[in-house]
Amino acid sequence: MPHYVVFVDLDGTLLNTGTASWEAAAPALQALRTYAIPLILVSSKTRAELEPLRRRLQHQDPFIAENGAAVFVPQGLFTFPLERARTKASYDVIELGMPYQMLRDVLKQIEDAVETPLHGFGDLSVDDIMQVTGLSRADATLATMREYDEPFLLQGPQTLVEEVCRQIVTRGLRWTKTGGLFHLTGDNDKGEAAEILMRCYQREQRLTFQSRRVESVGIGESIADVPLLAVVDHPILVQRPDGSFDTDVLLPRLVRTRGIGAAGWNDAMLRLLRHSFPGEMGLAG
Repeated sequence: MPHYVVFVDLDGTLLNTGTASWEAAAPALQALRTYAIPLILVSSKTRAELEPLRRRLQHQDPFIAENGAAVFVPQGLFTFPLERARTKASYDVIELGMPYQMLRDVLKQIEDAVETPLHGFGDLSVDDIMQVTGLSRADATLATMREYDEPFLLQGPQTLVEEVCRQIVTRGLRWTKTGGLFHLTGDNDKGEAAEILMRCYQREQRLTFQSRRVESVGIGESIADVPLLAVVDHPILVQRPDGSFDTDVLLPRLVRTRGIGAAGWNDAMLRLLRHSFPGEMGLAG
């Protein structure tokens, strides 16, 4: 029987699009707590955005912020010191991304190279961010507290989009697109961050003389989650709000949920747990 570690995207997956509600996932969340299965939040959101959510979820496990740029591990979680970690607030933080101000400088260099304004979050007011993202004022303020990732607006012909992306790649950096926003990041992604945490959990199993194998589960809903889904043992794709699946996500062993957003996530997790813990009570739903 494996020891699972679950990595979950947030928007459109654990959190329903538009409402950010997770109530439909409550049975699976409780099951994970019952079986002491770590739930790793993986998001493009900032640490400042994720911390209030963690409090509401009573989340005690690590999380991955800003598209894999940093792994935040509650201090004392593992029985060994983490390599490359620095202390920040109550976390041991493994930083994989480029500092935010350096990304801001690169975005301006690319703006000059393509001779087209590229408005990053650092150029926008809170009101602007609210209009672009649909976030509340409080959430938009938290979204400005960036440490490793710069979302930016890019509108224009396809040739412009391709040139901006080329400029990013030639500088050794990466880009993703989530919703209507592009994200400029360092040479990091969600998959690399997830692999680091998996090695930590595997090492913890060895140090505590546990014989159960550690297996990873990854759940997302879009092409932006492919770096994560590609490295886990059990990749799961959630239906989008219109009931479709992102056709750009093509991976071996990919399982598709029977449901949208949080409901689909709940269904997929409970099915996996019922298969792994046959006959156990409390896994109905």
